[in-house]
Amino acid sequence: MTPLHAILLGIVQGLTEFIPVSSTAHLFIASTLLGLPSDERTFSFNVIIQLGTVVAMLAFFWKDIWQITKAFFLGIKHGQPFENFHARLGWLVIAATIPAGIAGLLLREFVQSMSSDSLLWAGIRLLFTAFLLTAVEYFDKKNRALESATWLDALTVGLFQVLAIFPGASRSGSTIAGGMVRGFDRPSAARFAFLMSAPILLAAGLYETVNVFKMEDTAGFLPYLAIGFITAAGVGWLAIKWLLAYLRQHSLYIFAAYCFVAGTIVLFLR
Repeated sequence: MTPLHAILLGIVQGLTEFIPVSSTAHLFIASTLLGLPSDERTFSFNVIIQLGTVVAMLAFFWKDIWQITKAFFLGIKHGQPFENFHARLGWLVIAATIPAGIAGLLLREFVQSMSSDSLLWAGIRLLFTAFLLTAVEYFDKKNRALESATWLDALTVGLFQVLAIFPGASRSGSTIAGGMVRGFDRPSAARFAFLMSAPILLAAGLYETVNVFKMEDTAGFLPYLAIGFITAAGVGWLAIKWLLAYLRQHSLYIFAAYCFVAGTIVLFLR
């Protein structure tokens, strides 16, 4: 890996983590085009630079996160854990995290082994994402606001988030789709999806960080991680801002079409 590789992969991660076109699929494709091996080091690099996009998400939604955190602990202190919307939302984030957290721990080795034919899975999951986005856009009413979120909404988004642990899946696409299945409007589904996915992304990145320090020549690998991390954070912040503005006026069909075309090309060329 070179600094240019780290920058390019950081850009890919930052652009595609939040836009529903599958960051893992695009990282697989980019790594293959750059000639990088599908080994543990590349896998860990790709997971750790997700921390950059998590930082971007925390920075973008810091007011929401602060209100949720403050209300969550005040609710516990007052003996009324669900006393207002933000306190309840804190518990919903925890509920949505549980399914993907359990699945991620149980299936980590299996998921990593699937990366041996990364282009195949990237193509398949891109096509699946295209189908999923088309279906939720066509069939769902999409008229609920985030303030109406319930336990069933959180569980649904959490279950959809399980889809994102497999190679080539779109975390944002899956979780936004989960929100839209529950009838949220597009911007609310996106905000709900991003808030629900933050703990999983943070936990996965921190877990892989520990693994990196167990590797040989860790010191030589850290500069590339830093470059990818910073690049992904900056690009990711811009991607969130653009996507939320876009979803206020536009549908998901453009992303579905892109995933279909990209998935078809990947399967044809692999």
